[in-house]
Amino acid sequence: MATLLGCIADDFTGATDLAGLLARSGVRVSLRIGVPTEPPRDAAEFEVIALKSRTAPVDEAVGEALAALRWLKAAGAPRFFWKYCSTFDSTTEGNIGPVAEALMNELGVEQTIYCPAFPENGRSIFMGNLFVGRQPLAESPMKDHPLTPMRDSNLMRLLEPQVKRPVGLADRLTVAAGAGRLRGELDRLRGEGVAHVVVDAVANSDLEIIAEACRDMTLLTGGSAVAMPLPALYLQDGTLSRDAIGGTRPQLDRETVVLSGSCSAMTNKQVAYYRKTGAPAYQLDPLTLAEEGPEGALDWLQAQDLSKAPILYATAEPDKVKASQEKLGVAKAGALVEEALARCAVAARDKGARRIIVAGGETSGAVTKALGVSQLDIGAEIAPGVPWTYCESGGQQIALTLKSGNFGSETFFTDAQGVLDRP
Repeated sequence: MATLLGCIADDFTGATDLAGLLARSGVRVSLRIGVPTEPPRDAAEFEVIALKSRTAPVDEAVGEALAALRWLKAAGAPRFFWKYCSTFDSTTEGNIGPVAEALMNELGVEQTIYCPAFPENGRSIFMGNLFVGRQPLAESPMKDHPLTPMRDSNLMRLLEPQVKRPVGLADRLTVAAGAGRLRGELDRLRGEGVAHVVVDAVANSDLEIIAEACRDMTLLTGGSAVAMPLPALYLQDGTLSRDAIGGTRPQLDRETVVLSGSCSAMTNKQVAYYRKTGAPAYQLDPLTLAEEGPEGALDWLQAQDLSKAPILYATAEPDKVKASQEKLGVAKAGALVEEALARCAVAARDKGARRIIVAGGETSGAVTKALGVSQLDIGAEIAPGVPWTYCESGGQQIALTLKSGNFGSETFFTDAQGVLDRP
């Protein structure tokens, strides 16, 4: 069967987040790391291409997104989804708007929507303002993000400097009135020349209405959650055959390693909790890595019993991260950590780890690249938006999960292992 929905994500954890939610339907989802170099073969009903473009220069991000779009079109996809972070990670010079506008131009569409809401994970939009839990985005821990500090909560103000065509809003009152009312509002805005429409959503029921209203749009954009209802809609109307539901899970040895490069507030809690469980732990420090390289971490890893699922982490509180960045520079400090954790992933695989848990978008990108992974099949969900995936690396079948920094509960690292231990 040809691909039904082609998705492009701006980072690796975002791609697994989206793929995991689509896989809840039981329909095959394939995740490609980077734009495939070969023409499509054995394409899945839902194809997700993971880019590493969130903080890339705009021209580079647009070029990669257009290349991904062309591959998905060749796979037969008639509809497309541009996925970005549920906290709208971007700067004034960021990539969300320019990529969306480039995709619109390539597809010849006049309008798309922007809905990063993910109510299950505490992301909601009201009157165009994005909230993280009960905090406006600009007052949440995202204001201190090392690469994309979010200092404004209003999505229209964030989007307007990034695009050339007008930006508008479909508010919660409109969404709550149902799919027909929302379609009418989008038509009205299109008649006024509004190409980019931020859509409010505070609950999953809003996302279902938005998906119903926008299911036939050629291009949708948003967080993963607004795409979640689409498989059920396609199955309901016969666009997608129920024969597409099915799949099996490979059985893998229990040797595990946990690698955490994220410094988000939630990942700090997750690392602290995991250390309290007694798991062997090693902390990487960017300043030490700059002076001595990753050999200390690699030596420690080689001495570990992987059945105890040791953790190597660079996760730290904002003050400590800032101190390292001031001495090394933001880019260099991040690159040192990514390279070290990527080398640890390869060393762990070669030592026998068949389950690899990774926290952090940039870290996930570096680890998958080092492992030589180009395609993943999506498995069971650990937490909303975070599934296990299965792939081949170094001639071995492995399970790999890639967690966005703020996703999952405090017990995520133990939860992940428990999911694979279920009968």
